[in-house]
Amino acid sequence: MKKYKFAAEIKSHGSGAFVFFPYNVEKEFGKKGQIKIKAWFNGAEYRGSLAPMGMEYHLLGIRKEIRNKIKKDIGDTIEVEVIQDLEPRIVEIPKDFQNELNKNKTAKEIFEKFAYTHRKEYVRWIVEAKKEETRIRRIKRAIEMIAQNQKYS
Repeated sequence: MKKYKFAAEIKSHGSGAFVFFPYNVEKEFGKKGQIKIKAWFNGAEYRGSLAPMGMEYHLLGIRKEIRNKIKKDIGDTIEVEVIQDLEPRIVEIPKDFQNELNKNKTAKEIFEKFAYTHRKEYVRWIVEAKKEETRIRRIKRAIEMIAQNQKYS
């Protein structure tokens, strides 16, 4: 599998950050849309997507926790490695969240139809709770939101 290596400046977009993928995605991957990838930013691994944003090049987002880990921020130049990710995307659902999903048929069916990213974001939100009562509250709120077909953002 081809590995793409390049240096890139971290750019800002709203409260987020990204680098440009400096290759023609259609030529390299045979399609124009999102491309699932594995990336390494100064050695820190990330699984995500190259996203077309109506610009010349696709963007590759860099989560804040990765920027903190590599001690880099907006305006810094980093080394980036990218390969296409062909492995299935599976979200590990915590037992307490799964138990609550099992109690709400509507929410469970909707959640199972959500794209990987939306399922992942709900799970991340829940597991990042520092206190047990926060986690319980987030699970309850997640079930309510999912039952209304709301994606977590």
